[in-house]
Amino acid sequence: MREVSIVGIGSTPFGRHPTIPIEQLGVQAAVQALVDSGIDRSRIGALYLGNFISGPLNGKEVLAGIVADQLGLQNIPCTKVEGACASGGIAFRHAWMAIASGQCDAALVVGVETMTHAPTAQTTAALNCAMDNENDGPSGLTFPGLFGLAWRIHADRYGTTREQVSAVVRKNKANGLLNPLAQMGATLTDEQIASSASICDPLQLYDCCPASDGAAALVLIARDLSGEAAGVPVDVLATVQTRGASRIAGHPDLCSFDATVSAAQRAYAMAGIGPREIDVVELHDCFSVAEIVDSEDLGLVPRGQGAIWAAEGRTAVGGEIPINPSGGLLAKGHPVGATGVGQLFEVVRQLRGTHPNQVGNAEIGMTHNLGGTGVACTVSILKRRA
Repeated sequence: MREVSIVGIGSTPFGRHPTIPIEQLGVQAAVQALVDSGIDRSRIGALYLGNFISGPLNGKEVLAGIVADQLGLQNIPCTKVEGACASGGIAFRHAWMAIASGQCDAALVVGVETMTHAPTAQTTAALNCAMDNENDGPSGLTFPGLFGLAWRIHADRYGTTREQVSAVVRKNKANGLLNPLAQMGATLTDEQIASSASICDPLQLYDCCPASDGAAALVLIARDLSGEAAGVPVDVLATVQTRGASRIAGHPDLCSFDATVSAAQRAYAMAGIGPREIDVVELHDCFSVAEIVDSEDLGLVPRGQGAIWAAEGRTAVGGEIPINPSGGLLAKGHPVGATGVGQLFEVVRQLRGTHPNQVGNAEIGMTHNLGGTGVACTVSILKRRA
């Protein structure tokens, strides 16, 4: 297996782009990544595009080919990848595999989604396609309901408080103010968070990520060919995909997602490092409590202490393990198919030392992307080129 590097990155702002066609957002991010890489388009041997709900919301399903056509790429394999909220992370892994296995020397990864143009009911119905509706649908349980249950169990087991969970919200919203690409940065107080609209008790409005539009893109190349690139290379130490339970009842513990635990363990083994060597992480905080559970599942924070560490500032920039300095999904936004690629974009900027909310001397970064009720997960580990 050949080693692989990221040599080009691009991203649109995440937010509201209701008048821009979804493929045009993907093209914008891809052009940025290609220009950043300095790689001629003729060198791209495959395109993988992460997207979740372009069919029900946009009436477009062959986005990978449409984006490639508008980019003027050659007659190469172009594949749309779907894994609910993990779609972008899976697309990245597929591109890595294509290069690592020798199928091509360079590949383009795009993640894109548009959601804000659709009525709320239509968007909600589309997002619920990430659930096993045959088994879980009749219960009426939505994703806020799932994570509301997770919060209640975490609180019962570990004593997690509203104020501790609010620390995650305050941190990520403040981080978003420093990221020009973020949708909803803000300075919030505990009182504002606690008094915001109830979504699914105990989750309130500020505990939930916003619906978003946006795109992000990466150019990957075999490490031994990265000298051809103009962009500063960042090496891929590991990228792993796992499956968890597709049904809510299939999870033995709603305070943990098996897919995340397994993916993290495999990624650490593949990279030959441990969690204490991670300098920065962008993880899947679709809800505030998700960051707490994810940080514990990834082995970054001791079990049961994710909320405590957030309240103590240990997961802020300058703390022991900076989590979501981009603002995460809570502040940057969650254009579903673009999120995993956007996380990688943010970590590459950190490792290049060019992030607007820079973590000091960041050398190794991690991304974590979780889909559905935990049915799909990707974890990737990147390293700054020495």
